Amino acid sequence: MLFPKKTKYRKAHKLKKLGKATSMSSVDFGDYGLKSLQSCWITARQIEAARKVMTRYTRKGGKIWIRIFPAMPITKKGGEIPMGKGKGPVDHYIAAVKAGTVMFEMGGISEEMSREAMNLAAYKLPVKCKIVNKN
Repeated sequence: MLFPKKTKYRKAHKLKKLGKATSMSSVDFGDYGLKSLQSCWITARQIEAARKVMTRYTRKGGKIWIRIFPAMPITKKGGEIPMGKGKGPVDHYIAAVKAGTVMFEMGGISEEMSREAMNLAAYKLPVKCKIVNKN
């Protein structure tokens, strides 16, 4: 799974899921892209599940670009632990995705094949998505 090799601080503050994307809002590398229509947090497991289903459907054909990276740590305390005693340990990493961000791109395969692969990947993500092309 994806996670940063090194971070400046081990634990981070929570971010709000507001706003629209100003950068990464167009298809730059491939021919087709999967764009988010809502703001949300996407975990490293969800990114990996979407990547796996796209590569499995395309049978190693074409190229896939992952434009988002889970660099934000999320902490969690165990069950039945009383209040207080500080912040819990890092549980997983997330990527904060704003509305309008292109999360995945594909190139080198036909349009219908890439559309179907991205539809399968969109089922794995917790956000409403739309398939866009380079034009």
